Amino acid sequence: MSNKEACRIVGINLRTGRRWRNRRNPTGKHAGAPPITTVAPPNMPGRHLSESDRIHIADRLREKASIRAIAAELGRSPSTVSREIRRNRHPTNGQYRSHAAQARADARRPRPKPGKIGQNPELRDFIQDHLRKRWSPEQICQSLRRRFPDRPEMHVAHETIYQALYVQGRGELRRELTRALRTGRARRKPRRQAQQRQPRYSTPMVMISERPAEADDRAVPGHWEGDLIIGKEHKSAIGTLVERTTRYVILVHLPADRSAETVRDALVDTMKTLPVHLKRSLTWDQGSEMGRHHEFTLATDMPVYFCDPASPWQRGSNENTNGLLRQYFPRGIDLALHGRDHLDSVAAELNSRPRKTLGWETPAERLAMLLAAGN
Repeated sequence: MSNKEACRIVGINLRTGRRWRNRRNPTGKHAGAPPITTVAPPNMPGRHLSESDRIHIADRLREKASIRAIAAELGRSPSTVSREIRRNRHPTNGQYRSHAAQARADARRPRPKPGKIGQNPELRDFIQDHLRKRWSPEQICQSLRRRFPDRPEMHVAHETIYQALYVQGRGELRRELTRALRTGRARRKPRRQAQQRQPRYSTPMVMISERPAEADDRAVPGHWEGDLIIGKEHKSAIGTLVERTTRYVILVHLPADRSAETVRDALVDTMKTLPVHLKRSLTWDQGSEMGRHHEFTLATDMPVYFCDPASPWQRGSNENTNGLLRQYFPRGIDLALHGRDHLDSVAAELNSRPRKTLGWETPAERLAMLLAAGN
C-alpha cells in the first residue's frame, strides 16, 4: 500500500513514516519501523550517506569500480551513488574526495534555511499588501505568475505563503495577517489524521465490514447496491440500484436535484414496490446524497452499509451496471431531461439481457423466480 495509507493505519505522521521506510540496516535491506518500545541505534545507517559511505565510494572509484557495484556494496540505489558523485566532486578537476565531499554535503544541510519570501522584500511586500485586501494565498500566487512571468524569484506556491504565516520562527510574514484569511485562524487546523476529521454524516455510518455474510456470497436475495450517475455540470443525476443475486436493475428518477432529502424520498418510494423478502440491505458509497440514511432505514426497515473510501470494487455489480448505463446516458448530458417512462424502458432493456454470470439467464427471469418463490 502507499506510504500515506500505511501511516494512517499505524497512526503516525507522514514524515515519520518516510523516515522508517527509508531506514536501512547494515546489510542494505530496509529495516522498517523500529519497535515502539525500543530506540534505534544512533549509528544505524539512515537515508543520507555517512562519511564512511563516502570513504568507501572514494576508495572504490580509485579502483575503477562501477557505480552499480559500489551501490550494491553499500545497499544503496545506483542513482544515489551517481548523484552523490555528481554533486560533491571537485568542481574543477572532477575528482571525488571523501572528506571534501562530506564537507560540501554538510554545508548544504543546515536548517532552517532562509525562506524565499524572507529574502525578497519586493515579494514579501506584494504578498502582505494583497493579504490585507483579503486575497487568498492561491489568488496571490497566480497573480504573481501573471504579473511577473519572466521573474522566477517572484513566483511562490500558495503553501509557501501559508507556512510563512503559520510556521513559528520564520517570521517572513506578519502573524496578524492571518486574520485577513477567510478562516481567520491564528493557527492551522491539522486534518491529515483520519480521527481528526469531522464525521461525514450526523448519524454514524455502519461500514460494509459489518454487512451479513449472506450478502457477500450472494446466496440470499434482497441485498442491493446503489449509487448515482451524474449529469452535466453535476446538476442532475439518476439513482441506480442493483440486486446482488439477480443483477436486477432499478433506475431511480431524480428530476429536481440530488440532495439527501430528495434521494431519501425517491429510494423510499422505490423500495415500497418490493416484497419484504427482497428488502434486506442497501450498500452505498459515502456520498453526501446518503446523509439521511437513518431516515431511509426507519421508513423501509433496510439497513444501509457504507463502503470504505475510494473502494468502488466493494460495489462491483453497481459499478459495472453504471458503465453499461453510460451507453444510454453519456457523460456531459443533462440527465433531468429523461423522464420516468424512459428510465423504466432502459432498465427493462438491461434486465432482459442474458448474463454469463447467471448461466445466460436474464435478471428479469431470475427475479421472477424469486417473486414466485416468495408467494
